[in-house]
Amino acid sequence: MQPNEAETTWQADQEFVDHVYGRLDDLRDRYRLRLEEVRRQGASGTPQNRSERDAFAVHYEDTLARLEQVENRLVFGRLDLTDAARRYIGRIGIADEDQESLLIDWRAPAARPFYQATAARRGDVVRRRHLMTRGRQVTGVEDELLDTEADVEGLTGEGALFAAMAAAREGRMGDIVATIQSEQDEIIRADSDGVLVVEGGPGTGKTAVALHRAAYLLYTHRERLERSGVLVVGPSRVFLRYIEQVLPSLGESGVVATTLPDLLADVPATGTEPEEVAAVKGRAVMAQVLRHAVRGLPRRLEEPVLLDVDGEKVRLEPEDVRTAQERARRSSRPHNVARRTYATAVLDALVRRWAGEKGLDLESEQGWLLQSLRESRDARREVNLRWMPTTPEQLLRRLYADPAFLARHSRGLSPADRRLLRRPAGAPWTPADLPLLDELAVLLGRMENPEEERARLARAAERASAIAYAEHAIREDGIGGGMVDAQTLASRFAAPEARRSLAERAASDREWTYGHIVVDEAQELSPMAWRALLRRNPSRSMTLVGDLDQRSGHQPARSWTELLGTAASEHVRSAALTINYRTPAEVMSAAVRVLRAAGGAQAAPARSARSVPGSLKVTRVADEREVADVVVAEHAAMGQGRLAVVTATGRVAAMRELLAPRLGAVLEAPGGDVLAAPVVVLDPVTAKGLEFDVVVLVEPQEVAAGGPGDLYVAMTRPTRLLHVLHRGELPPGLAD
Repeated sequence: MQPNEAETTWQADQEFVDHVYGRLDDLRDRYRLRLEEVRRQGASGTPQNRSERDAFAVHYEDTLARLEQVENRLVFGRLDLTDAARRYIGRIGIADEDQESLLIDWRAPAARPFYQATAARRGDVVRRRHLMTRGRQVTGVEDELLDTEADVEGLTGEGALFAAMAAAREGRMGDIVATIQSEQDEIIRADSDGVLVVEGGPGTGKTAVALHRAAYLLYTHRERLERSGVLVVGPSRVFLRYIEQVLPSLGESGVVATTLPDLLADVPATGTEPEEVAAVKGRAVMAQVLRHAVRGLPRRLEEPVLLDVDGEKVRLEPEDVRTAQERARRSSRPHNVARRTYATAVLDALVRRWAGEKGLDLESEQGWLLQSLRESRDARREVNLRWMPTTPEQLLRRLYADPAFLARHSRGLSPADRRLLRRPAGAPWTPADLPLLDELAVLLGRMENPEEERARLARAAERASAIAYAEHAIREDGIGGGMVDAQTLASRFAAPEARRSLAERAASDREWTYGHIVVDEAQELSPMAWRALLRRNPSRSMTLVGDLDQRSGHQPARSWTELLGTAASEHVRSAALTINYRTPAEVMSAAVRVLRAAGGAQAAPARSARSVPGSLKVTRVADEREVADVVVAEHAAMGQGRLAVVTATGRVAAMRELLAPRLGAVLEAPGGDVLAAPVVVLDPVTAKGLEFDVVVLVEPQEVAAGGPGDLYVAMTRPTRLLHVLHRGELPPGLAD
């Protein structure tokens, strides 16, 4: 097609794009003006007036932020229908001045044919067009004619999906909103109820599907999820930086993204430990061990004790302690919280005995008797010794350091398991300890802190009052215009300087629960980690994406049921992604051979969508100088894009030192962000979930020592070329 013909084909699309951007600019200006008007009113007026202004200010700020974030590729699709109508698809929905739909949000039901229609099941779709834009300019179109009998002029393009696959990587994950495929769309739009496990091999778009699903659910269930939020759990902080632009580019910012250690950590987890130790800590039986340990904390009183109270002797009987402890246990409260019930019951028994022995009237004398007992050192000591308040850290250190204590409370662990758990009390915490500490935090509860408790009750009362006022304002005065509900409006009544984002509020509240949780690389989590996540998701609405074959280490999971532990007892359903859009067929075939030779391949491998001749090279090198030569040569030949050198964890630092003199600034990470560097050196665990144009894999046999999943991950990161360098023997399957 000649350039002038292409411009003619795009002219109508360009005119529409201009019109939509004009409307977007108009909406932005209107919301800015409304926000400025609200802010100019200041803090004057009645409390109701101020609350209304604050609520609207936040609404305008949030809406304006969404409108600002969708500037790039606002319009990306067009459907031509049998009735000659055209339906344009974009990042958000935009209506004209008369509130008639102008641009359809990609998540809306009306946009579904853009992703689902096929020649066999086209519905009323004649042609599907993908629009490529740069800024606000249409630069190209890709057409798919679904009605082969239709007389359609101006068809052009070779396929938007293949163009996206061939594009150079930029160091950050982009959204796939313009190229979502049918099987991906089905998962994105699946019902939010229960736990959805999305299985898929490398390059099938698991992460992209999970993030787009989060955006879809926020669109579909906005009222519920804007209050509670969506939590995205990723495998590493590098990975979170890699995906951080995806949801904002789809107009969504009400998402908390974190790693599991950062979510759970009240203490730093800087320690390391053998894989088999972490495996024991992650087993579901540890929940029973911890529960028994907490129940074993209260100590029995073996024989009566005489307490000195104001110079008099008051007898504490074993039965007093036993009865009080049983009452506290029946309360079903956490250990530290139930302690108050226990102490009250013991003191009540002592008061009754003391009053009876002195012949005093209990009703009239109870106050001063109780006060005397509370001030008695003997009484405080004996009462406290039988039900000591404890922190999660104190109890877990005791379990690890005291073999006898662990043995008393670990019926589900073998002697070998208990030996693996043994360590000094001062040893640093490891990532596998954090779910255990989280479990103990629930079992033990908060330590008594009168000031903190008063503040908590005051906040709860203030919140209840704000919600009641908001309900009245919406019902009687029409405040909110249908844009917000009472709970959301109440949260916006705070003064602007006191308002915090959802992420900030959630991070400061360990009891915060989310409306939906997305977990990437879900195969890496232990049953104990899943328990921690379930506590943060009472609605049991979760999306888990992963691949059992990419699991790190030498502890394979035979099924998701085994891996999920308690979570497997929930309403769990599964879906599969079967097409690899990233890895060339030549590379994928070799990776599968290596995986099978190592005893892996739990699932059927994904089918690569394209073949790239010459995409796999295997080179024997004589020394490290040749390794550096190959990396430098591949970087020079690559042109645009990103190159990753993937090697065993123990080699990463040395590899960086080797390459630094040859690559200089190319290897440097601006601001410490490795994803911004054209060349990076990573171990397979850090590379998990990432993709690069070219991967140089150094000493695959050493990488395989970390487990078959590590080598499988390392081999499946490239979109163009995998170059394997080795001095030692190659792993089976790669040497064939």
